[in-house]
Amino acid sequence: MAQPTFRIAPSILSANFAKLGEEVQAVIAAGADIIHFDVMDNHYVPNLTIGPVVCEAIRPCTDALIDVHLMVKPVDAIIPMFAKAGANIITFHPEASEHIDRSLGLIKEHGCKAGLVFNPAAPLSYLDYVMDKVDMILLMSVNPGFGGQKFIPATLDKLREARRRIDEYTAKTGKEIWLEIDGGVKVDNIAEIARAGADTFVAGSAIYNTPDYKATIDAMRDELAKV
Repeated sequence: MAQPTFRIAPSILSANFAKLGEEVQAVIAAGADIIHFDVMDNHYVPNLTIGPVVCEAIRPCTDALIDVHLMVKPVDAIIPMFAKAGANIITFHPEASEHIDRSLGLIKEHGCKAGLVFNPAAPLSYLDYVMDKVDMILLMSVNPGFGGQKFIPATLDKLREARRRIDEYTAKTGKEIWLEIDGGVKVDNIAEIARAGADTFVAGSAIYNTPDYKATIDAMRDELAKV
């Protein structure tokens, strides 16, 4: 069996916003693959973060993929704004859309990869009829809203089930779907999370709160190499 491709996606929510462009460049130079962009509206989640204008500002700073996680309700109006601002991947929570298939289609129409995000208690059954429009499945291993929370262990079983669904669908269709995890990912648990099926890892404070981004990302890679 081929070695899976693992991707590390630092969340800029934990970066120093006074020098955000530099922070984005620093983690990519340190070996990260993707920039994860957390959008919160103080409505769907109890926090307020950043909008399309910030995405537009960091887009010239890096060629890396920008992965925009929309924690907003409703989602449809803001999807085209982020596509125009330079997002490559846009994911949203099914509960935040009146018509999930339509919202996924809207992301695709604007030239981005599309994905669904599942809170810790949200069922994966939302995927039953939309796998053909999904490029990424993101499982939250904390309740969304704030950085620095602890990983919820029950997410490992959910990861295994999501991986089973993806592998089954890929075997049938050949379509690639990434499986991302977000919340409490650290050097000491990233290998266990990878074994459960994740291939893309969001890490905010675990990277940005350390003095040496490269050392932290290298340590994560060393752990992933054991999988």
